Amino acid sequence: MPKHFLMCRPEHFTVEYAINPWMDPEAGADREVAIRQWEALKAAYEGLGHEVSLIDPVEGLPDMVFAANGALVVGGRVFGARFAFPERGPEGPAYLRWFSDRGFPVKAAEYVNEGEGDFLTLDEVVLAGTGFRTDPRAHQEAQEFLGRPVISLSLVDPRFYHLDTALFSLDGRNVAYYPDAFSAGSQEVLRRLFPDAVLASAADAEVLGLNAVSDGEHVVINAEAAELSLELKRRGYTVIPVDLSELRKAGGGPKCCTLEIRA
Repeated sequence: MPKHFLMCRPEHFTVEYAINPWMDPEAGADREVAIRQWEALKAAYEGLGHEVSLIDPVEGLPDMVFAANGALVVGGRVFGARFAFPERGPEGPAYLRWFSDRGFPVKAAEYVNEGEGDFLTLDEVVLAGTGFRTDPRAHQEAQEFLGRPVISLSLVDPRFYHLDTALFSLDGRNVAYYPDAFSAGSQEVLRRLFPDAVLASAADAEVLGLNAVSDGEHVVINAEAAELSLELKRRGYTVIPVDLSELRKAGGGPKCCTLEIRA
């Protein structure tokens, strides 16, 4: 079924601070290239029949393009983000206002969480990451508000500081992930829950190949994730490669740019 996504054009994108291992202000970022790459991602979604809504970018918030971090939306209810770093703090209220202005029931979070960056919604449960950004108490807070079981997973590699850099949903019942991004106990949980999961290599994880978006048939993925793309094709998925190399300078890929609105 067609999905509904919220995105934010990178009008103010730059890398002017470092809050994750991918960010290097001295390396610079080309905003015009980032905009072109983002436009191609948006066009890919629309070409697949998905609806894309836009939130206005706010000057002074260069990471607002990473819409996935702005909230978690399940069953039409919106659990707001509360960012770990002050540089991104105003993004949470901006996204929550967008939803509130459109009549969505919203909840401002008490504990630090970074939206779909650390929450991944499947058909029956929500997987939730912790270890670098999201406070594990936010997992319980989300479960109480959304009425959906939340399963906690611990991230251990700082390059994969959000869950959505190390794991993505294939079809609501299965996932692809990079095992070494997780603690030993969390790896065992994932093996039990998803015995038929797609396992990514280090090479594909290191180009943020797991920061992908699947609609159950098509997978929009960073073009450099060659081995993972091949395995997805073997599994019967249609792979849609995109180039988001400029946005990756801030640690973002297709999923980071995409907040799913689940009615």
